Amino acid sequence: MGGILLITSLILGGFALASAAGSWTLARFAHLDPFLSALAGVILFLCLVQLRAAVLRAREQGDMEDSFKDVRATNFAIQQALEDTKMKIAEVAAALNRKTDAQEKKVTSELQIIEGLIREFAGSIAAKSKDHPALEADAVQGPPARPPSYANTLTDPAMLEIIRRSLEENRVDLYLQPIVSLPQRKIRFYEALTRLRSEDGRIIMPSQYIKVAAPAGLMSVVDNLLLFRCVQVMRRLTQKSREIGVFCNISGHTLSDAEFFPQFLDFMTHNRDLAGQIIFEFTQESVIGTGAAGEANLKALANLGFRFSLDQVVKLNGDFAKLKRLGFHFLKVRADMLISGMKHAHASVAAEDFKDLLARNGLNLIVERIEDEKQVVQLLEYSVDFGQGYLFGQPRPIREITDVHDPRAREPKAGSVTVLSAGLARRLAG
Repeated sequence: MGGILLITSLILGGFALASAAGSWTLARFAHLDPFLSALAGVILFLCLVQLRAAVLRAREQGDMEDSFKDVRATNFAIQQALEDTKMKIAEVAAALNRKTDAQEKKVTSELQIIEGLIREFAGSIAAKSKDHPALEADAVQGPPARPPSYANTLTDPAMLEIIRRSLEENRVDLYLQPIVSLPQRKIRFYEALTRLRSEDGRIIMPSQYIKVAAPAGLMSVVDNLLLFRCVQVMRRLTQKSREIGVFCNISGHTLSDAEFFPQFLDFMTHNRDLAGQIIFEFTQESVIGTGAAGEANLKALANLGFRFSLDQVVKLNGDFAKLKRLGFHFLKVRADMLISGMKHAHASVAAEDFKDLLARNGLNLIVERIEDEKQVVQLLEYSVDFGQGYLFGQPRPIREITDVHDPRAREPKAGSVTVLSAGLARRLAG
């Protein structure tokens, strides 16, 4: 501000000097009256001041016009950006509507598959009941009221009827058991397990219903329900994190079922976006006995991007390289086998070298049935990366799994979890 005043003062001083010089020149050389000479000097001074003011106004007007141009350009840019934003919002809305429609069609398709298989199941049971009069009698009377262990004493026709009713009336519950990283004990995966409920609310374990459902050719239906629930669970869990995976047990009967497996493959093709989160688990016995057709089915499923896990392992001298070629990425071994049963399992290496043997063949080791801290200490000496067992969490109903990142999720709420014995906590596949 002081600089502007100084410049203005200097300019006005220059104007005054010029006016005084002009006045003196008129009086000295033109012999003009001193009064008139002074008046002419004042007029000259005023003219110079007005000329400067006119120049400043012209400059300000030019600056103002430039500012208006900038404002108009900015306004145009804003309007253009608004139009672009409106177009992008419209595109996003259209894409969201298309995605929603596609998701609704996918869910509808999934439900139609489930309903179709349930109808086929009900029809097969009805057909079998004609050949087994005892089944009709049990269907009329319903499951007998017996103690909690009654499932082990039911006749096969009665158990078959319970299975039918559980499926038709949606009394198939999904339980999840955590698989944690070691030594951090952070939940990395869940294993999905199915439980059937009778009409009076009794829990029927896989070890009790599989022995009846498998000979009747019904394990494909049970597996399909488990698969459908696993897909639902993963869509819920991936809303919170895509780092969590679910192990979904598939029986050997399903793997070799020529009628069902193409439907199974088609279903997973429509859900291949979950290939990184769903891991299919097969027993060692079912993989060994699957034959060429079963191996082709495994490869077809692996080509969609899905990974596999080998469960219920009793022999550790298998062809691990072949397992990797078939699409297996995980192998589960019981804690007691790794700690003290390697020789009995025909392992070719010691326990402390077993993980490295699997790693060389592209397989990850998961130790299951860990029940106490003493086992954990021993397993950490073998550099085990993943653990599963009652020490880290019991199988819990899916409705109780509220936050996969909450460390308290490993602790069951009092009275809210069905307590299962170690002998009954079996995998569905088998």
